[in-house]
Amino acid sequence: MQVNILLFDHVEVLDFAGPYEVFSTASRVWSRSQQAPAPFTVSTVAEGTVVARGGLTVQPDYTLAQAPQADLLLVPGGDVRAQLDNRSVLDWLGEQASRADVVASVCTGAFLLGQLGILHGLPITTHWEDLDDLRQALPDSLVRDDLRWVDNGHILTSAGISAGIDMSLHLVARLSSRSLADATAKQMDYRWQDTPAHLAQV
Repeated sequence: MQVNILLFDHVEVLDFAGPYEVFSTASRVWSRSQQAPAPFTVSTVAEGTVVARGGLTVQPDYTLAQAPQADLLLVPGGDVRAQLDNRSVLDWLGEQASRADVVASVCTGAFLLGQLGILHGLPITTHWEDLDDLRQALPDSLVRDDLRWVDNGHILTSAGISAGIDMSLHLVARLSSRSLADATAKQMDYRWQDTPAHLAQV
């Protein structure tokens, strides 16, 4: 699967780096014992070089125009206010999301998915600080404050920052195997919070 992770100025570092680590580690762990191709190819995509929260400068693998079509599109959070009015980013997200098998957000990335109009009527979540704002922005969605991530099948949302790692491990289990997800968490020395949050049949 081609995993595309959107980057933008003021993106939260762990929002994108955590999932990047999960999917790239899963492929590395897989390749140690399997002859078949690795299950995930992970790429970062942005308009250009970005400066993340904390001042980290990141050069993406692809610009928006160059990026391949995602099988799994992941939208991290951070300070997304400028992106909510960024037509280039929103148009790219909309095109990618319309053809991706899975679309997922971490933290305030849910606001960007909401701006696309694809969260209507769904149970969703975000960082605990932003739950009320998400309810106001998306009054027709059911904003959950009791789940670390929410899986609606095609679309997933997670709570803040480190919750994106848990959601990504869940996706490894769902899209590949539970054994690979467990091996990935072990390789990362990460205590996976595998909280039941699968609200839709897949």
